[in-house]
Amino acid sequence: MTPSPELGHPGPALIEGRGLRRAFGRLQVLKGIDLSAAAGDALAVVGPNGAGKTTLLRILAGIMRPSGGQVRVLGEPLGRGGSVARRAIGLLSHQSLLYDDLTLTENLTFAARLYGLPRPGEAAAAALEDAGLADRAGDQPRKLSRGLLQRAAIARALIHGPRVLLLDEPFTALDAAAAERLRALLRARLGAGLAMVLVTHDLAEAWGLVTRVAVLLGGRWVADESRSGALETFLPRYHALIGV
Repeated sequence: MTPSPELGHPGPALIEGRGLRRAFGRLQVLKGIDLSAAAGDALAVVGPNGAGKTTLLRILAGIMRPSGGQVRVLGEPLGRGGSVARRAIGLLSHQSLLYDDLTLTENLTFAARLYGLPRPGEAAAAALEDAGLADRAGDQPRKLSRGLLQRAAIARALIHGPRVLLLDEPFTALDAAAAERLRALLRARLGAGLAMVLVTHDLAEAWGLVTRVAVLLGGRWVADESRSGALETFLPRYHALIGV
């Protein structure tokens, strides 16, 4: 039987997937994935390249439709359009989702308006402050370094106070200070009741944040376990599972 990550916090799931499958022609990328995360849960999804991690995250975000199965957010099926479920999600993907010709303030104000926030300008300023980008508010994304752009994209993902946060390699290009700032921000959000699913190649950056780790290989869960002890204890098992 395929293991399925059922995270350990009490309370209803904020996001859950049941029987998620995705095929591209004859290629089966996901082969029946179950997962669930409640308030305060942070699931790290790890695995080698081609395991299906980003595909899974895109399905959970509602930007890719599964070939089978269903995603529910806040108990509501995730569909197209401006549903409550979709608005509850914050997504950090490989694309920044920022417009190059707008300043950071303009980008985040626009995002805040899309989410119907009552004071979008104030929300944009607060998000930039949280990301340590207040002094770059007037800059356009195309003028930023890769690390600063990543911080701006994270600010956009968090601006509307999502109940569910989906992160694809969030620590990419961040220096040590920016990475620690992000960890502190995510800890605070988790403590306030956020549920998080995190795809990463670098567990060392996220180990202190996550509550559970699941290994995706060949489109299936091959292991899942609560995060406990040191990362050095987990890594030998992980490497054995993926054949490294």
